[in-house]
Amino acid sequence: MKLSNFKFDLPEGSIAKYPIAEKQNARLMVVHKNSGQIEHKTFKDLPSYFNEGDSIVVNDSRVLPCKLYGYKEKTNAQVEVLLLRRLSQEDDLWDTIVEPARKIRVGNKIYFGNGELVAEIIDNTTSRGRTLKLSFEGTSEELYELINEIGYMPIPSHMGRPAELEDRTHYQTIFAKNVGSIVLPAAGLHFTPYLLKYLELQNIAVVPVTLHIGLGELKILDMEDLTKVRAASEYFTIPEGTATTVNNSIVNQKKICAVGTSVLRAIESSVAVSWQLNANSNWTNKFILPSCHFKICNALLTTFHLPSSISLINVASFGGEELILAAYAEAIKENYRFFLYGDSMLII
Repeated sequence: MKLSNFKFDLPEGSIAKYPIAEKQNARLMVVHKNSGQIEHKTFKDLPSYFNEGDSIVVNDSRVLPCKLYGYKEKTNAQVEVLLLRRLSQEDDLWDTIVEPARKIRVGNKIYFGNGELVAEIIDNTTSRGRTLKLSFEGTSEELYELINEIGYMPIPSHMGRPAELEDRTHYQTIFAKNVGSIVLPAAGLHFTPYLLKYLELQNIAVVPVTLHIGLGELKILDMEDLTKVRAASEYFTIPEGTATTVNNSIVNQKKICAVGTSVLRAIESSVAVSWQLNANSNWTNKFILPSCHFKICNALLTTFHLPSSISLINVASFGGEELILAAYAEAIKENYRFFLYGDSMLII
């Protein structure tokens, strides 16, 4: 599989800058792997493709409004800090990206809010990456409350606009629970309470896993030989109840649908020798290629991804390169909305 196969022109205006007002009315392209048939539906039609005993697995990771604007000590120059990951709760060390990086050195201090939160630069990790220590008089819960208060949602630059107040609500799914993602688990965006209730009444299980999505999800690849690509590590948790439900679906030869490539990676990284799902917490850097044999998931709900993106490669590996690229060509022709706030694709 070569990267050049996944380079295509995305017409201007294809990327959705805002989510659709009525989530269940988002468009849903249904791609049938075996027949190659492509259907054009809306998201509210999703339940019609599932039956009693099927399992739909969602990502309940919550996006932290982790883009902070502070000011440097002495100069008061503005500094942008993107909190990527908490490295140590005891020492409150964080992996971050800072701008302008060239002016931020080890030992510098950055003040946020009214000065109640202070960051000290501990180490340089990359040209823009810094390890910093946060100082705050309060509990860990109170720290997250403050970050929620003063932070901005990390809206990707591809959207062509800065974060807005409404993104605090829009840039989460209905399943958002466990804080840790930088990127929206977008495949779950269009689920509504009504839709979930309908699935419940049909005895179609909707169960969670947690995978905290990092910036690697948005990576646009530049390496032609995709076998040499190395994905970033992300932390995931598969609860015991989810494993039990999914394994029941496996035994009964039912559908197991991953809602998003993040869920697909978590599940396929936690397969037992018996080809059942293990309940556990671990790190995964799984990069899904066509050589991957999917042991558990037989359906995938996803969004429409950007050209040359790591997520597009994952989807094409699941659905088949030729079929998925044909589906994308049709999506462009039919004016589907792309990227995190865009429309959905179901591969069955």
